[in-house]
Amino acid sequence: MTDYDAERARFRWDVPERFNAVLDILERRAEHSPDDLALVTLRRDGAVATSFTFRELSRASRRMGHALSGLGVGRGERIFVMLPRIAEWYIAMLGAIRIGAVPVPGTPQLTSRDIEYRIDRSEAVAAITDGDGAVKIDKIAERLPALAHRIAVGPAPSAGWHTMDDLLARASDAPTPADPTAADDMMLIYFTSGTVAYPKMVAHTQASFGLGHTVTARYWQDLRPGDLHWTLSDTGWAKAAWSKLFGQWAQGATVLEMDLGKSDPELILDTLARHGVTTFCAPPTLYRSLVVADLARHDLSRLRHCVSAGEPLNPEVIRIWEDGTRGLVVHDGYGQSETVNVLANFRCLPVRNGSMGKPVPGFDVDVVDDDGTRVSVGEEGHVAIHVEPERPLGLFAGYWRDPDATAAAFRHGWYYTGDRARRDEDGYFWFEGRQDDVITSSGYRIGPFEVESALVEHPAVVEAAVVGQDDPARTQIVTAFVLLRPGTEPSPQLAEELQEHVKRLTAPYKYPREIRFVTELPKTVSGKIRRGELRDRLRGTAGS
Repeated sequence: MTDYDAERARFRWDVPERFNAVLDILERRAEHSPDDLALVTLRRDGAVATSFTFRELSRASRRMGHALSGLGVGRGERIFVMLPRIAEWYIAMLGAIRIGAVPVPGTPQLTSRDIEYRIDRSEAVAAITDGDGAVKIDKIAERLPALAHRIAVGPAPSAGWHTMDDLLARASDAPTPADPTAADDMMLIYFTSGTVAYPKMVAHTQASFGLGHTVTARYWQDLRPGDLHWTLSDTGWAKAAWSKLFGQWAQGATVLEMDLGKSDPELILDTLARHGVTTFCAPPTLYRSLVVADLARHDLSRLRHCVSAGEPLNPEVIRIWEDGTRGLVVHDGYGQSETVNVLANFRCLPVRNGSMGKPVPGFDVDVVDDDGTRVSVGEEGHVAIHVEPERPLGLFAGYWRDPDATAAAFRHGWYYTGDRARRDEDGYFWFEGRQDDVITSSGYRIGPFEVESALVEHPAVVEAAVVGQDDPARTQIVTAFVLLRPGTEPSPQLAEELQEHVKRLTAPYKYPREIRFVTELPKTVSGKIRRGELRDRLRGTAGS
């Protein structure tokens, strides 16, 4: 994209009646560019584990599709998939989607209780996992009568388990049925992170995620044939479907995957350099740790484009990354499990550090009030996507089997994201916080992000999370949980210094009246800070 306004004006969604993401994206690439690399997976030390051309990955997905069909898994039936960042995750996901079955991805960090809730709620008929996951499932299997098939990556852990290797070895790599799904058939179910309530099921169609993410890859990630794209994301988070499936292959790029354990900044930087990654996506949490490392030690000369999503990235982190990489600007983007990328900073426009960017072509995004009226420039309101008279592609079908939650999100002709922001005079959006994260103090409404950004600009601070603490006089007071750089000791003097620092950078009423120094911050698998958990701590309901 070279002209943002012209592209928005001419953009139109083209949705066929029949569509299957595996057949219409992966299989077509296999026909036209069979020997181009589709996927490269790395071991935990950064060495190559496996690689697949488009032809090879297509054939592997065919075998998986036939294997699942042979077990009796049919179109529309759910399959719980819980695997680490390995090639088998792709094969399982693609094989299921190919035949019209519906994967329900989960992070390997889930407990048996978490897994039971997800399998039970989705009525999954099959589960695909590794040895560790199989142990968790065996503990609850007797309470899941609908779970008819269990497939293990690696040796069968107990009776009743198939192994993926055996199923694939016996399966054909002949084409599967040529027209298995309609564009509006369900393709994926992701569970929301559940930071303030039990997780809901986000239902996406073949078109909404399979076709919708072409705009994610084309405009925000700026992908093209020959690119090697690496996104740091757990397979259980919807960001994996954003940046590891379909959209990247539609642009002809190669996806890099790494079975990364605990994030190691030096290993990540070494991997970027060693494998010549050209485009990179990481959550803000990761960038904050990377800028503390010695960037100059690593040859990042092939890296041409960097993006971030999950939460807005602090301007100071963007500046340090740009200085340390000789000019690479991090382009922040915004979306949810419920959407594709809908707001972004694009390469053809000036980046405004800390901004969510502008609407992606194909989306009418604005800031509205409770009644769906667009608010004035500079006024805070709900981030919402216009769905009438035409619903844009890339938006989820609804919260599956939860009509009340769906109705609450879709009202007045808009989809309400639950996030709050303001829009400036040039059309850039600025994040203020989740609707339930906004702090009300002495009549002021305070978004946590601006306070957090000010705190991390202090040289002693690595990361910060800001929440409202109940207060009888002020309704709430701004409270900051602060993670310090190694070698820095917490003290009352440092707390006062940080308070004065925030007062200098933001409106004085926003400064944190209480600062708590911590050794870690609670986060979701996608790297988002669990502010709800921090609020619970302050209320004495979740430990100290």
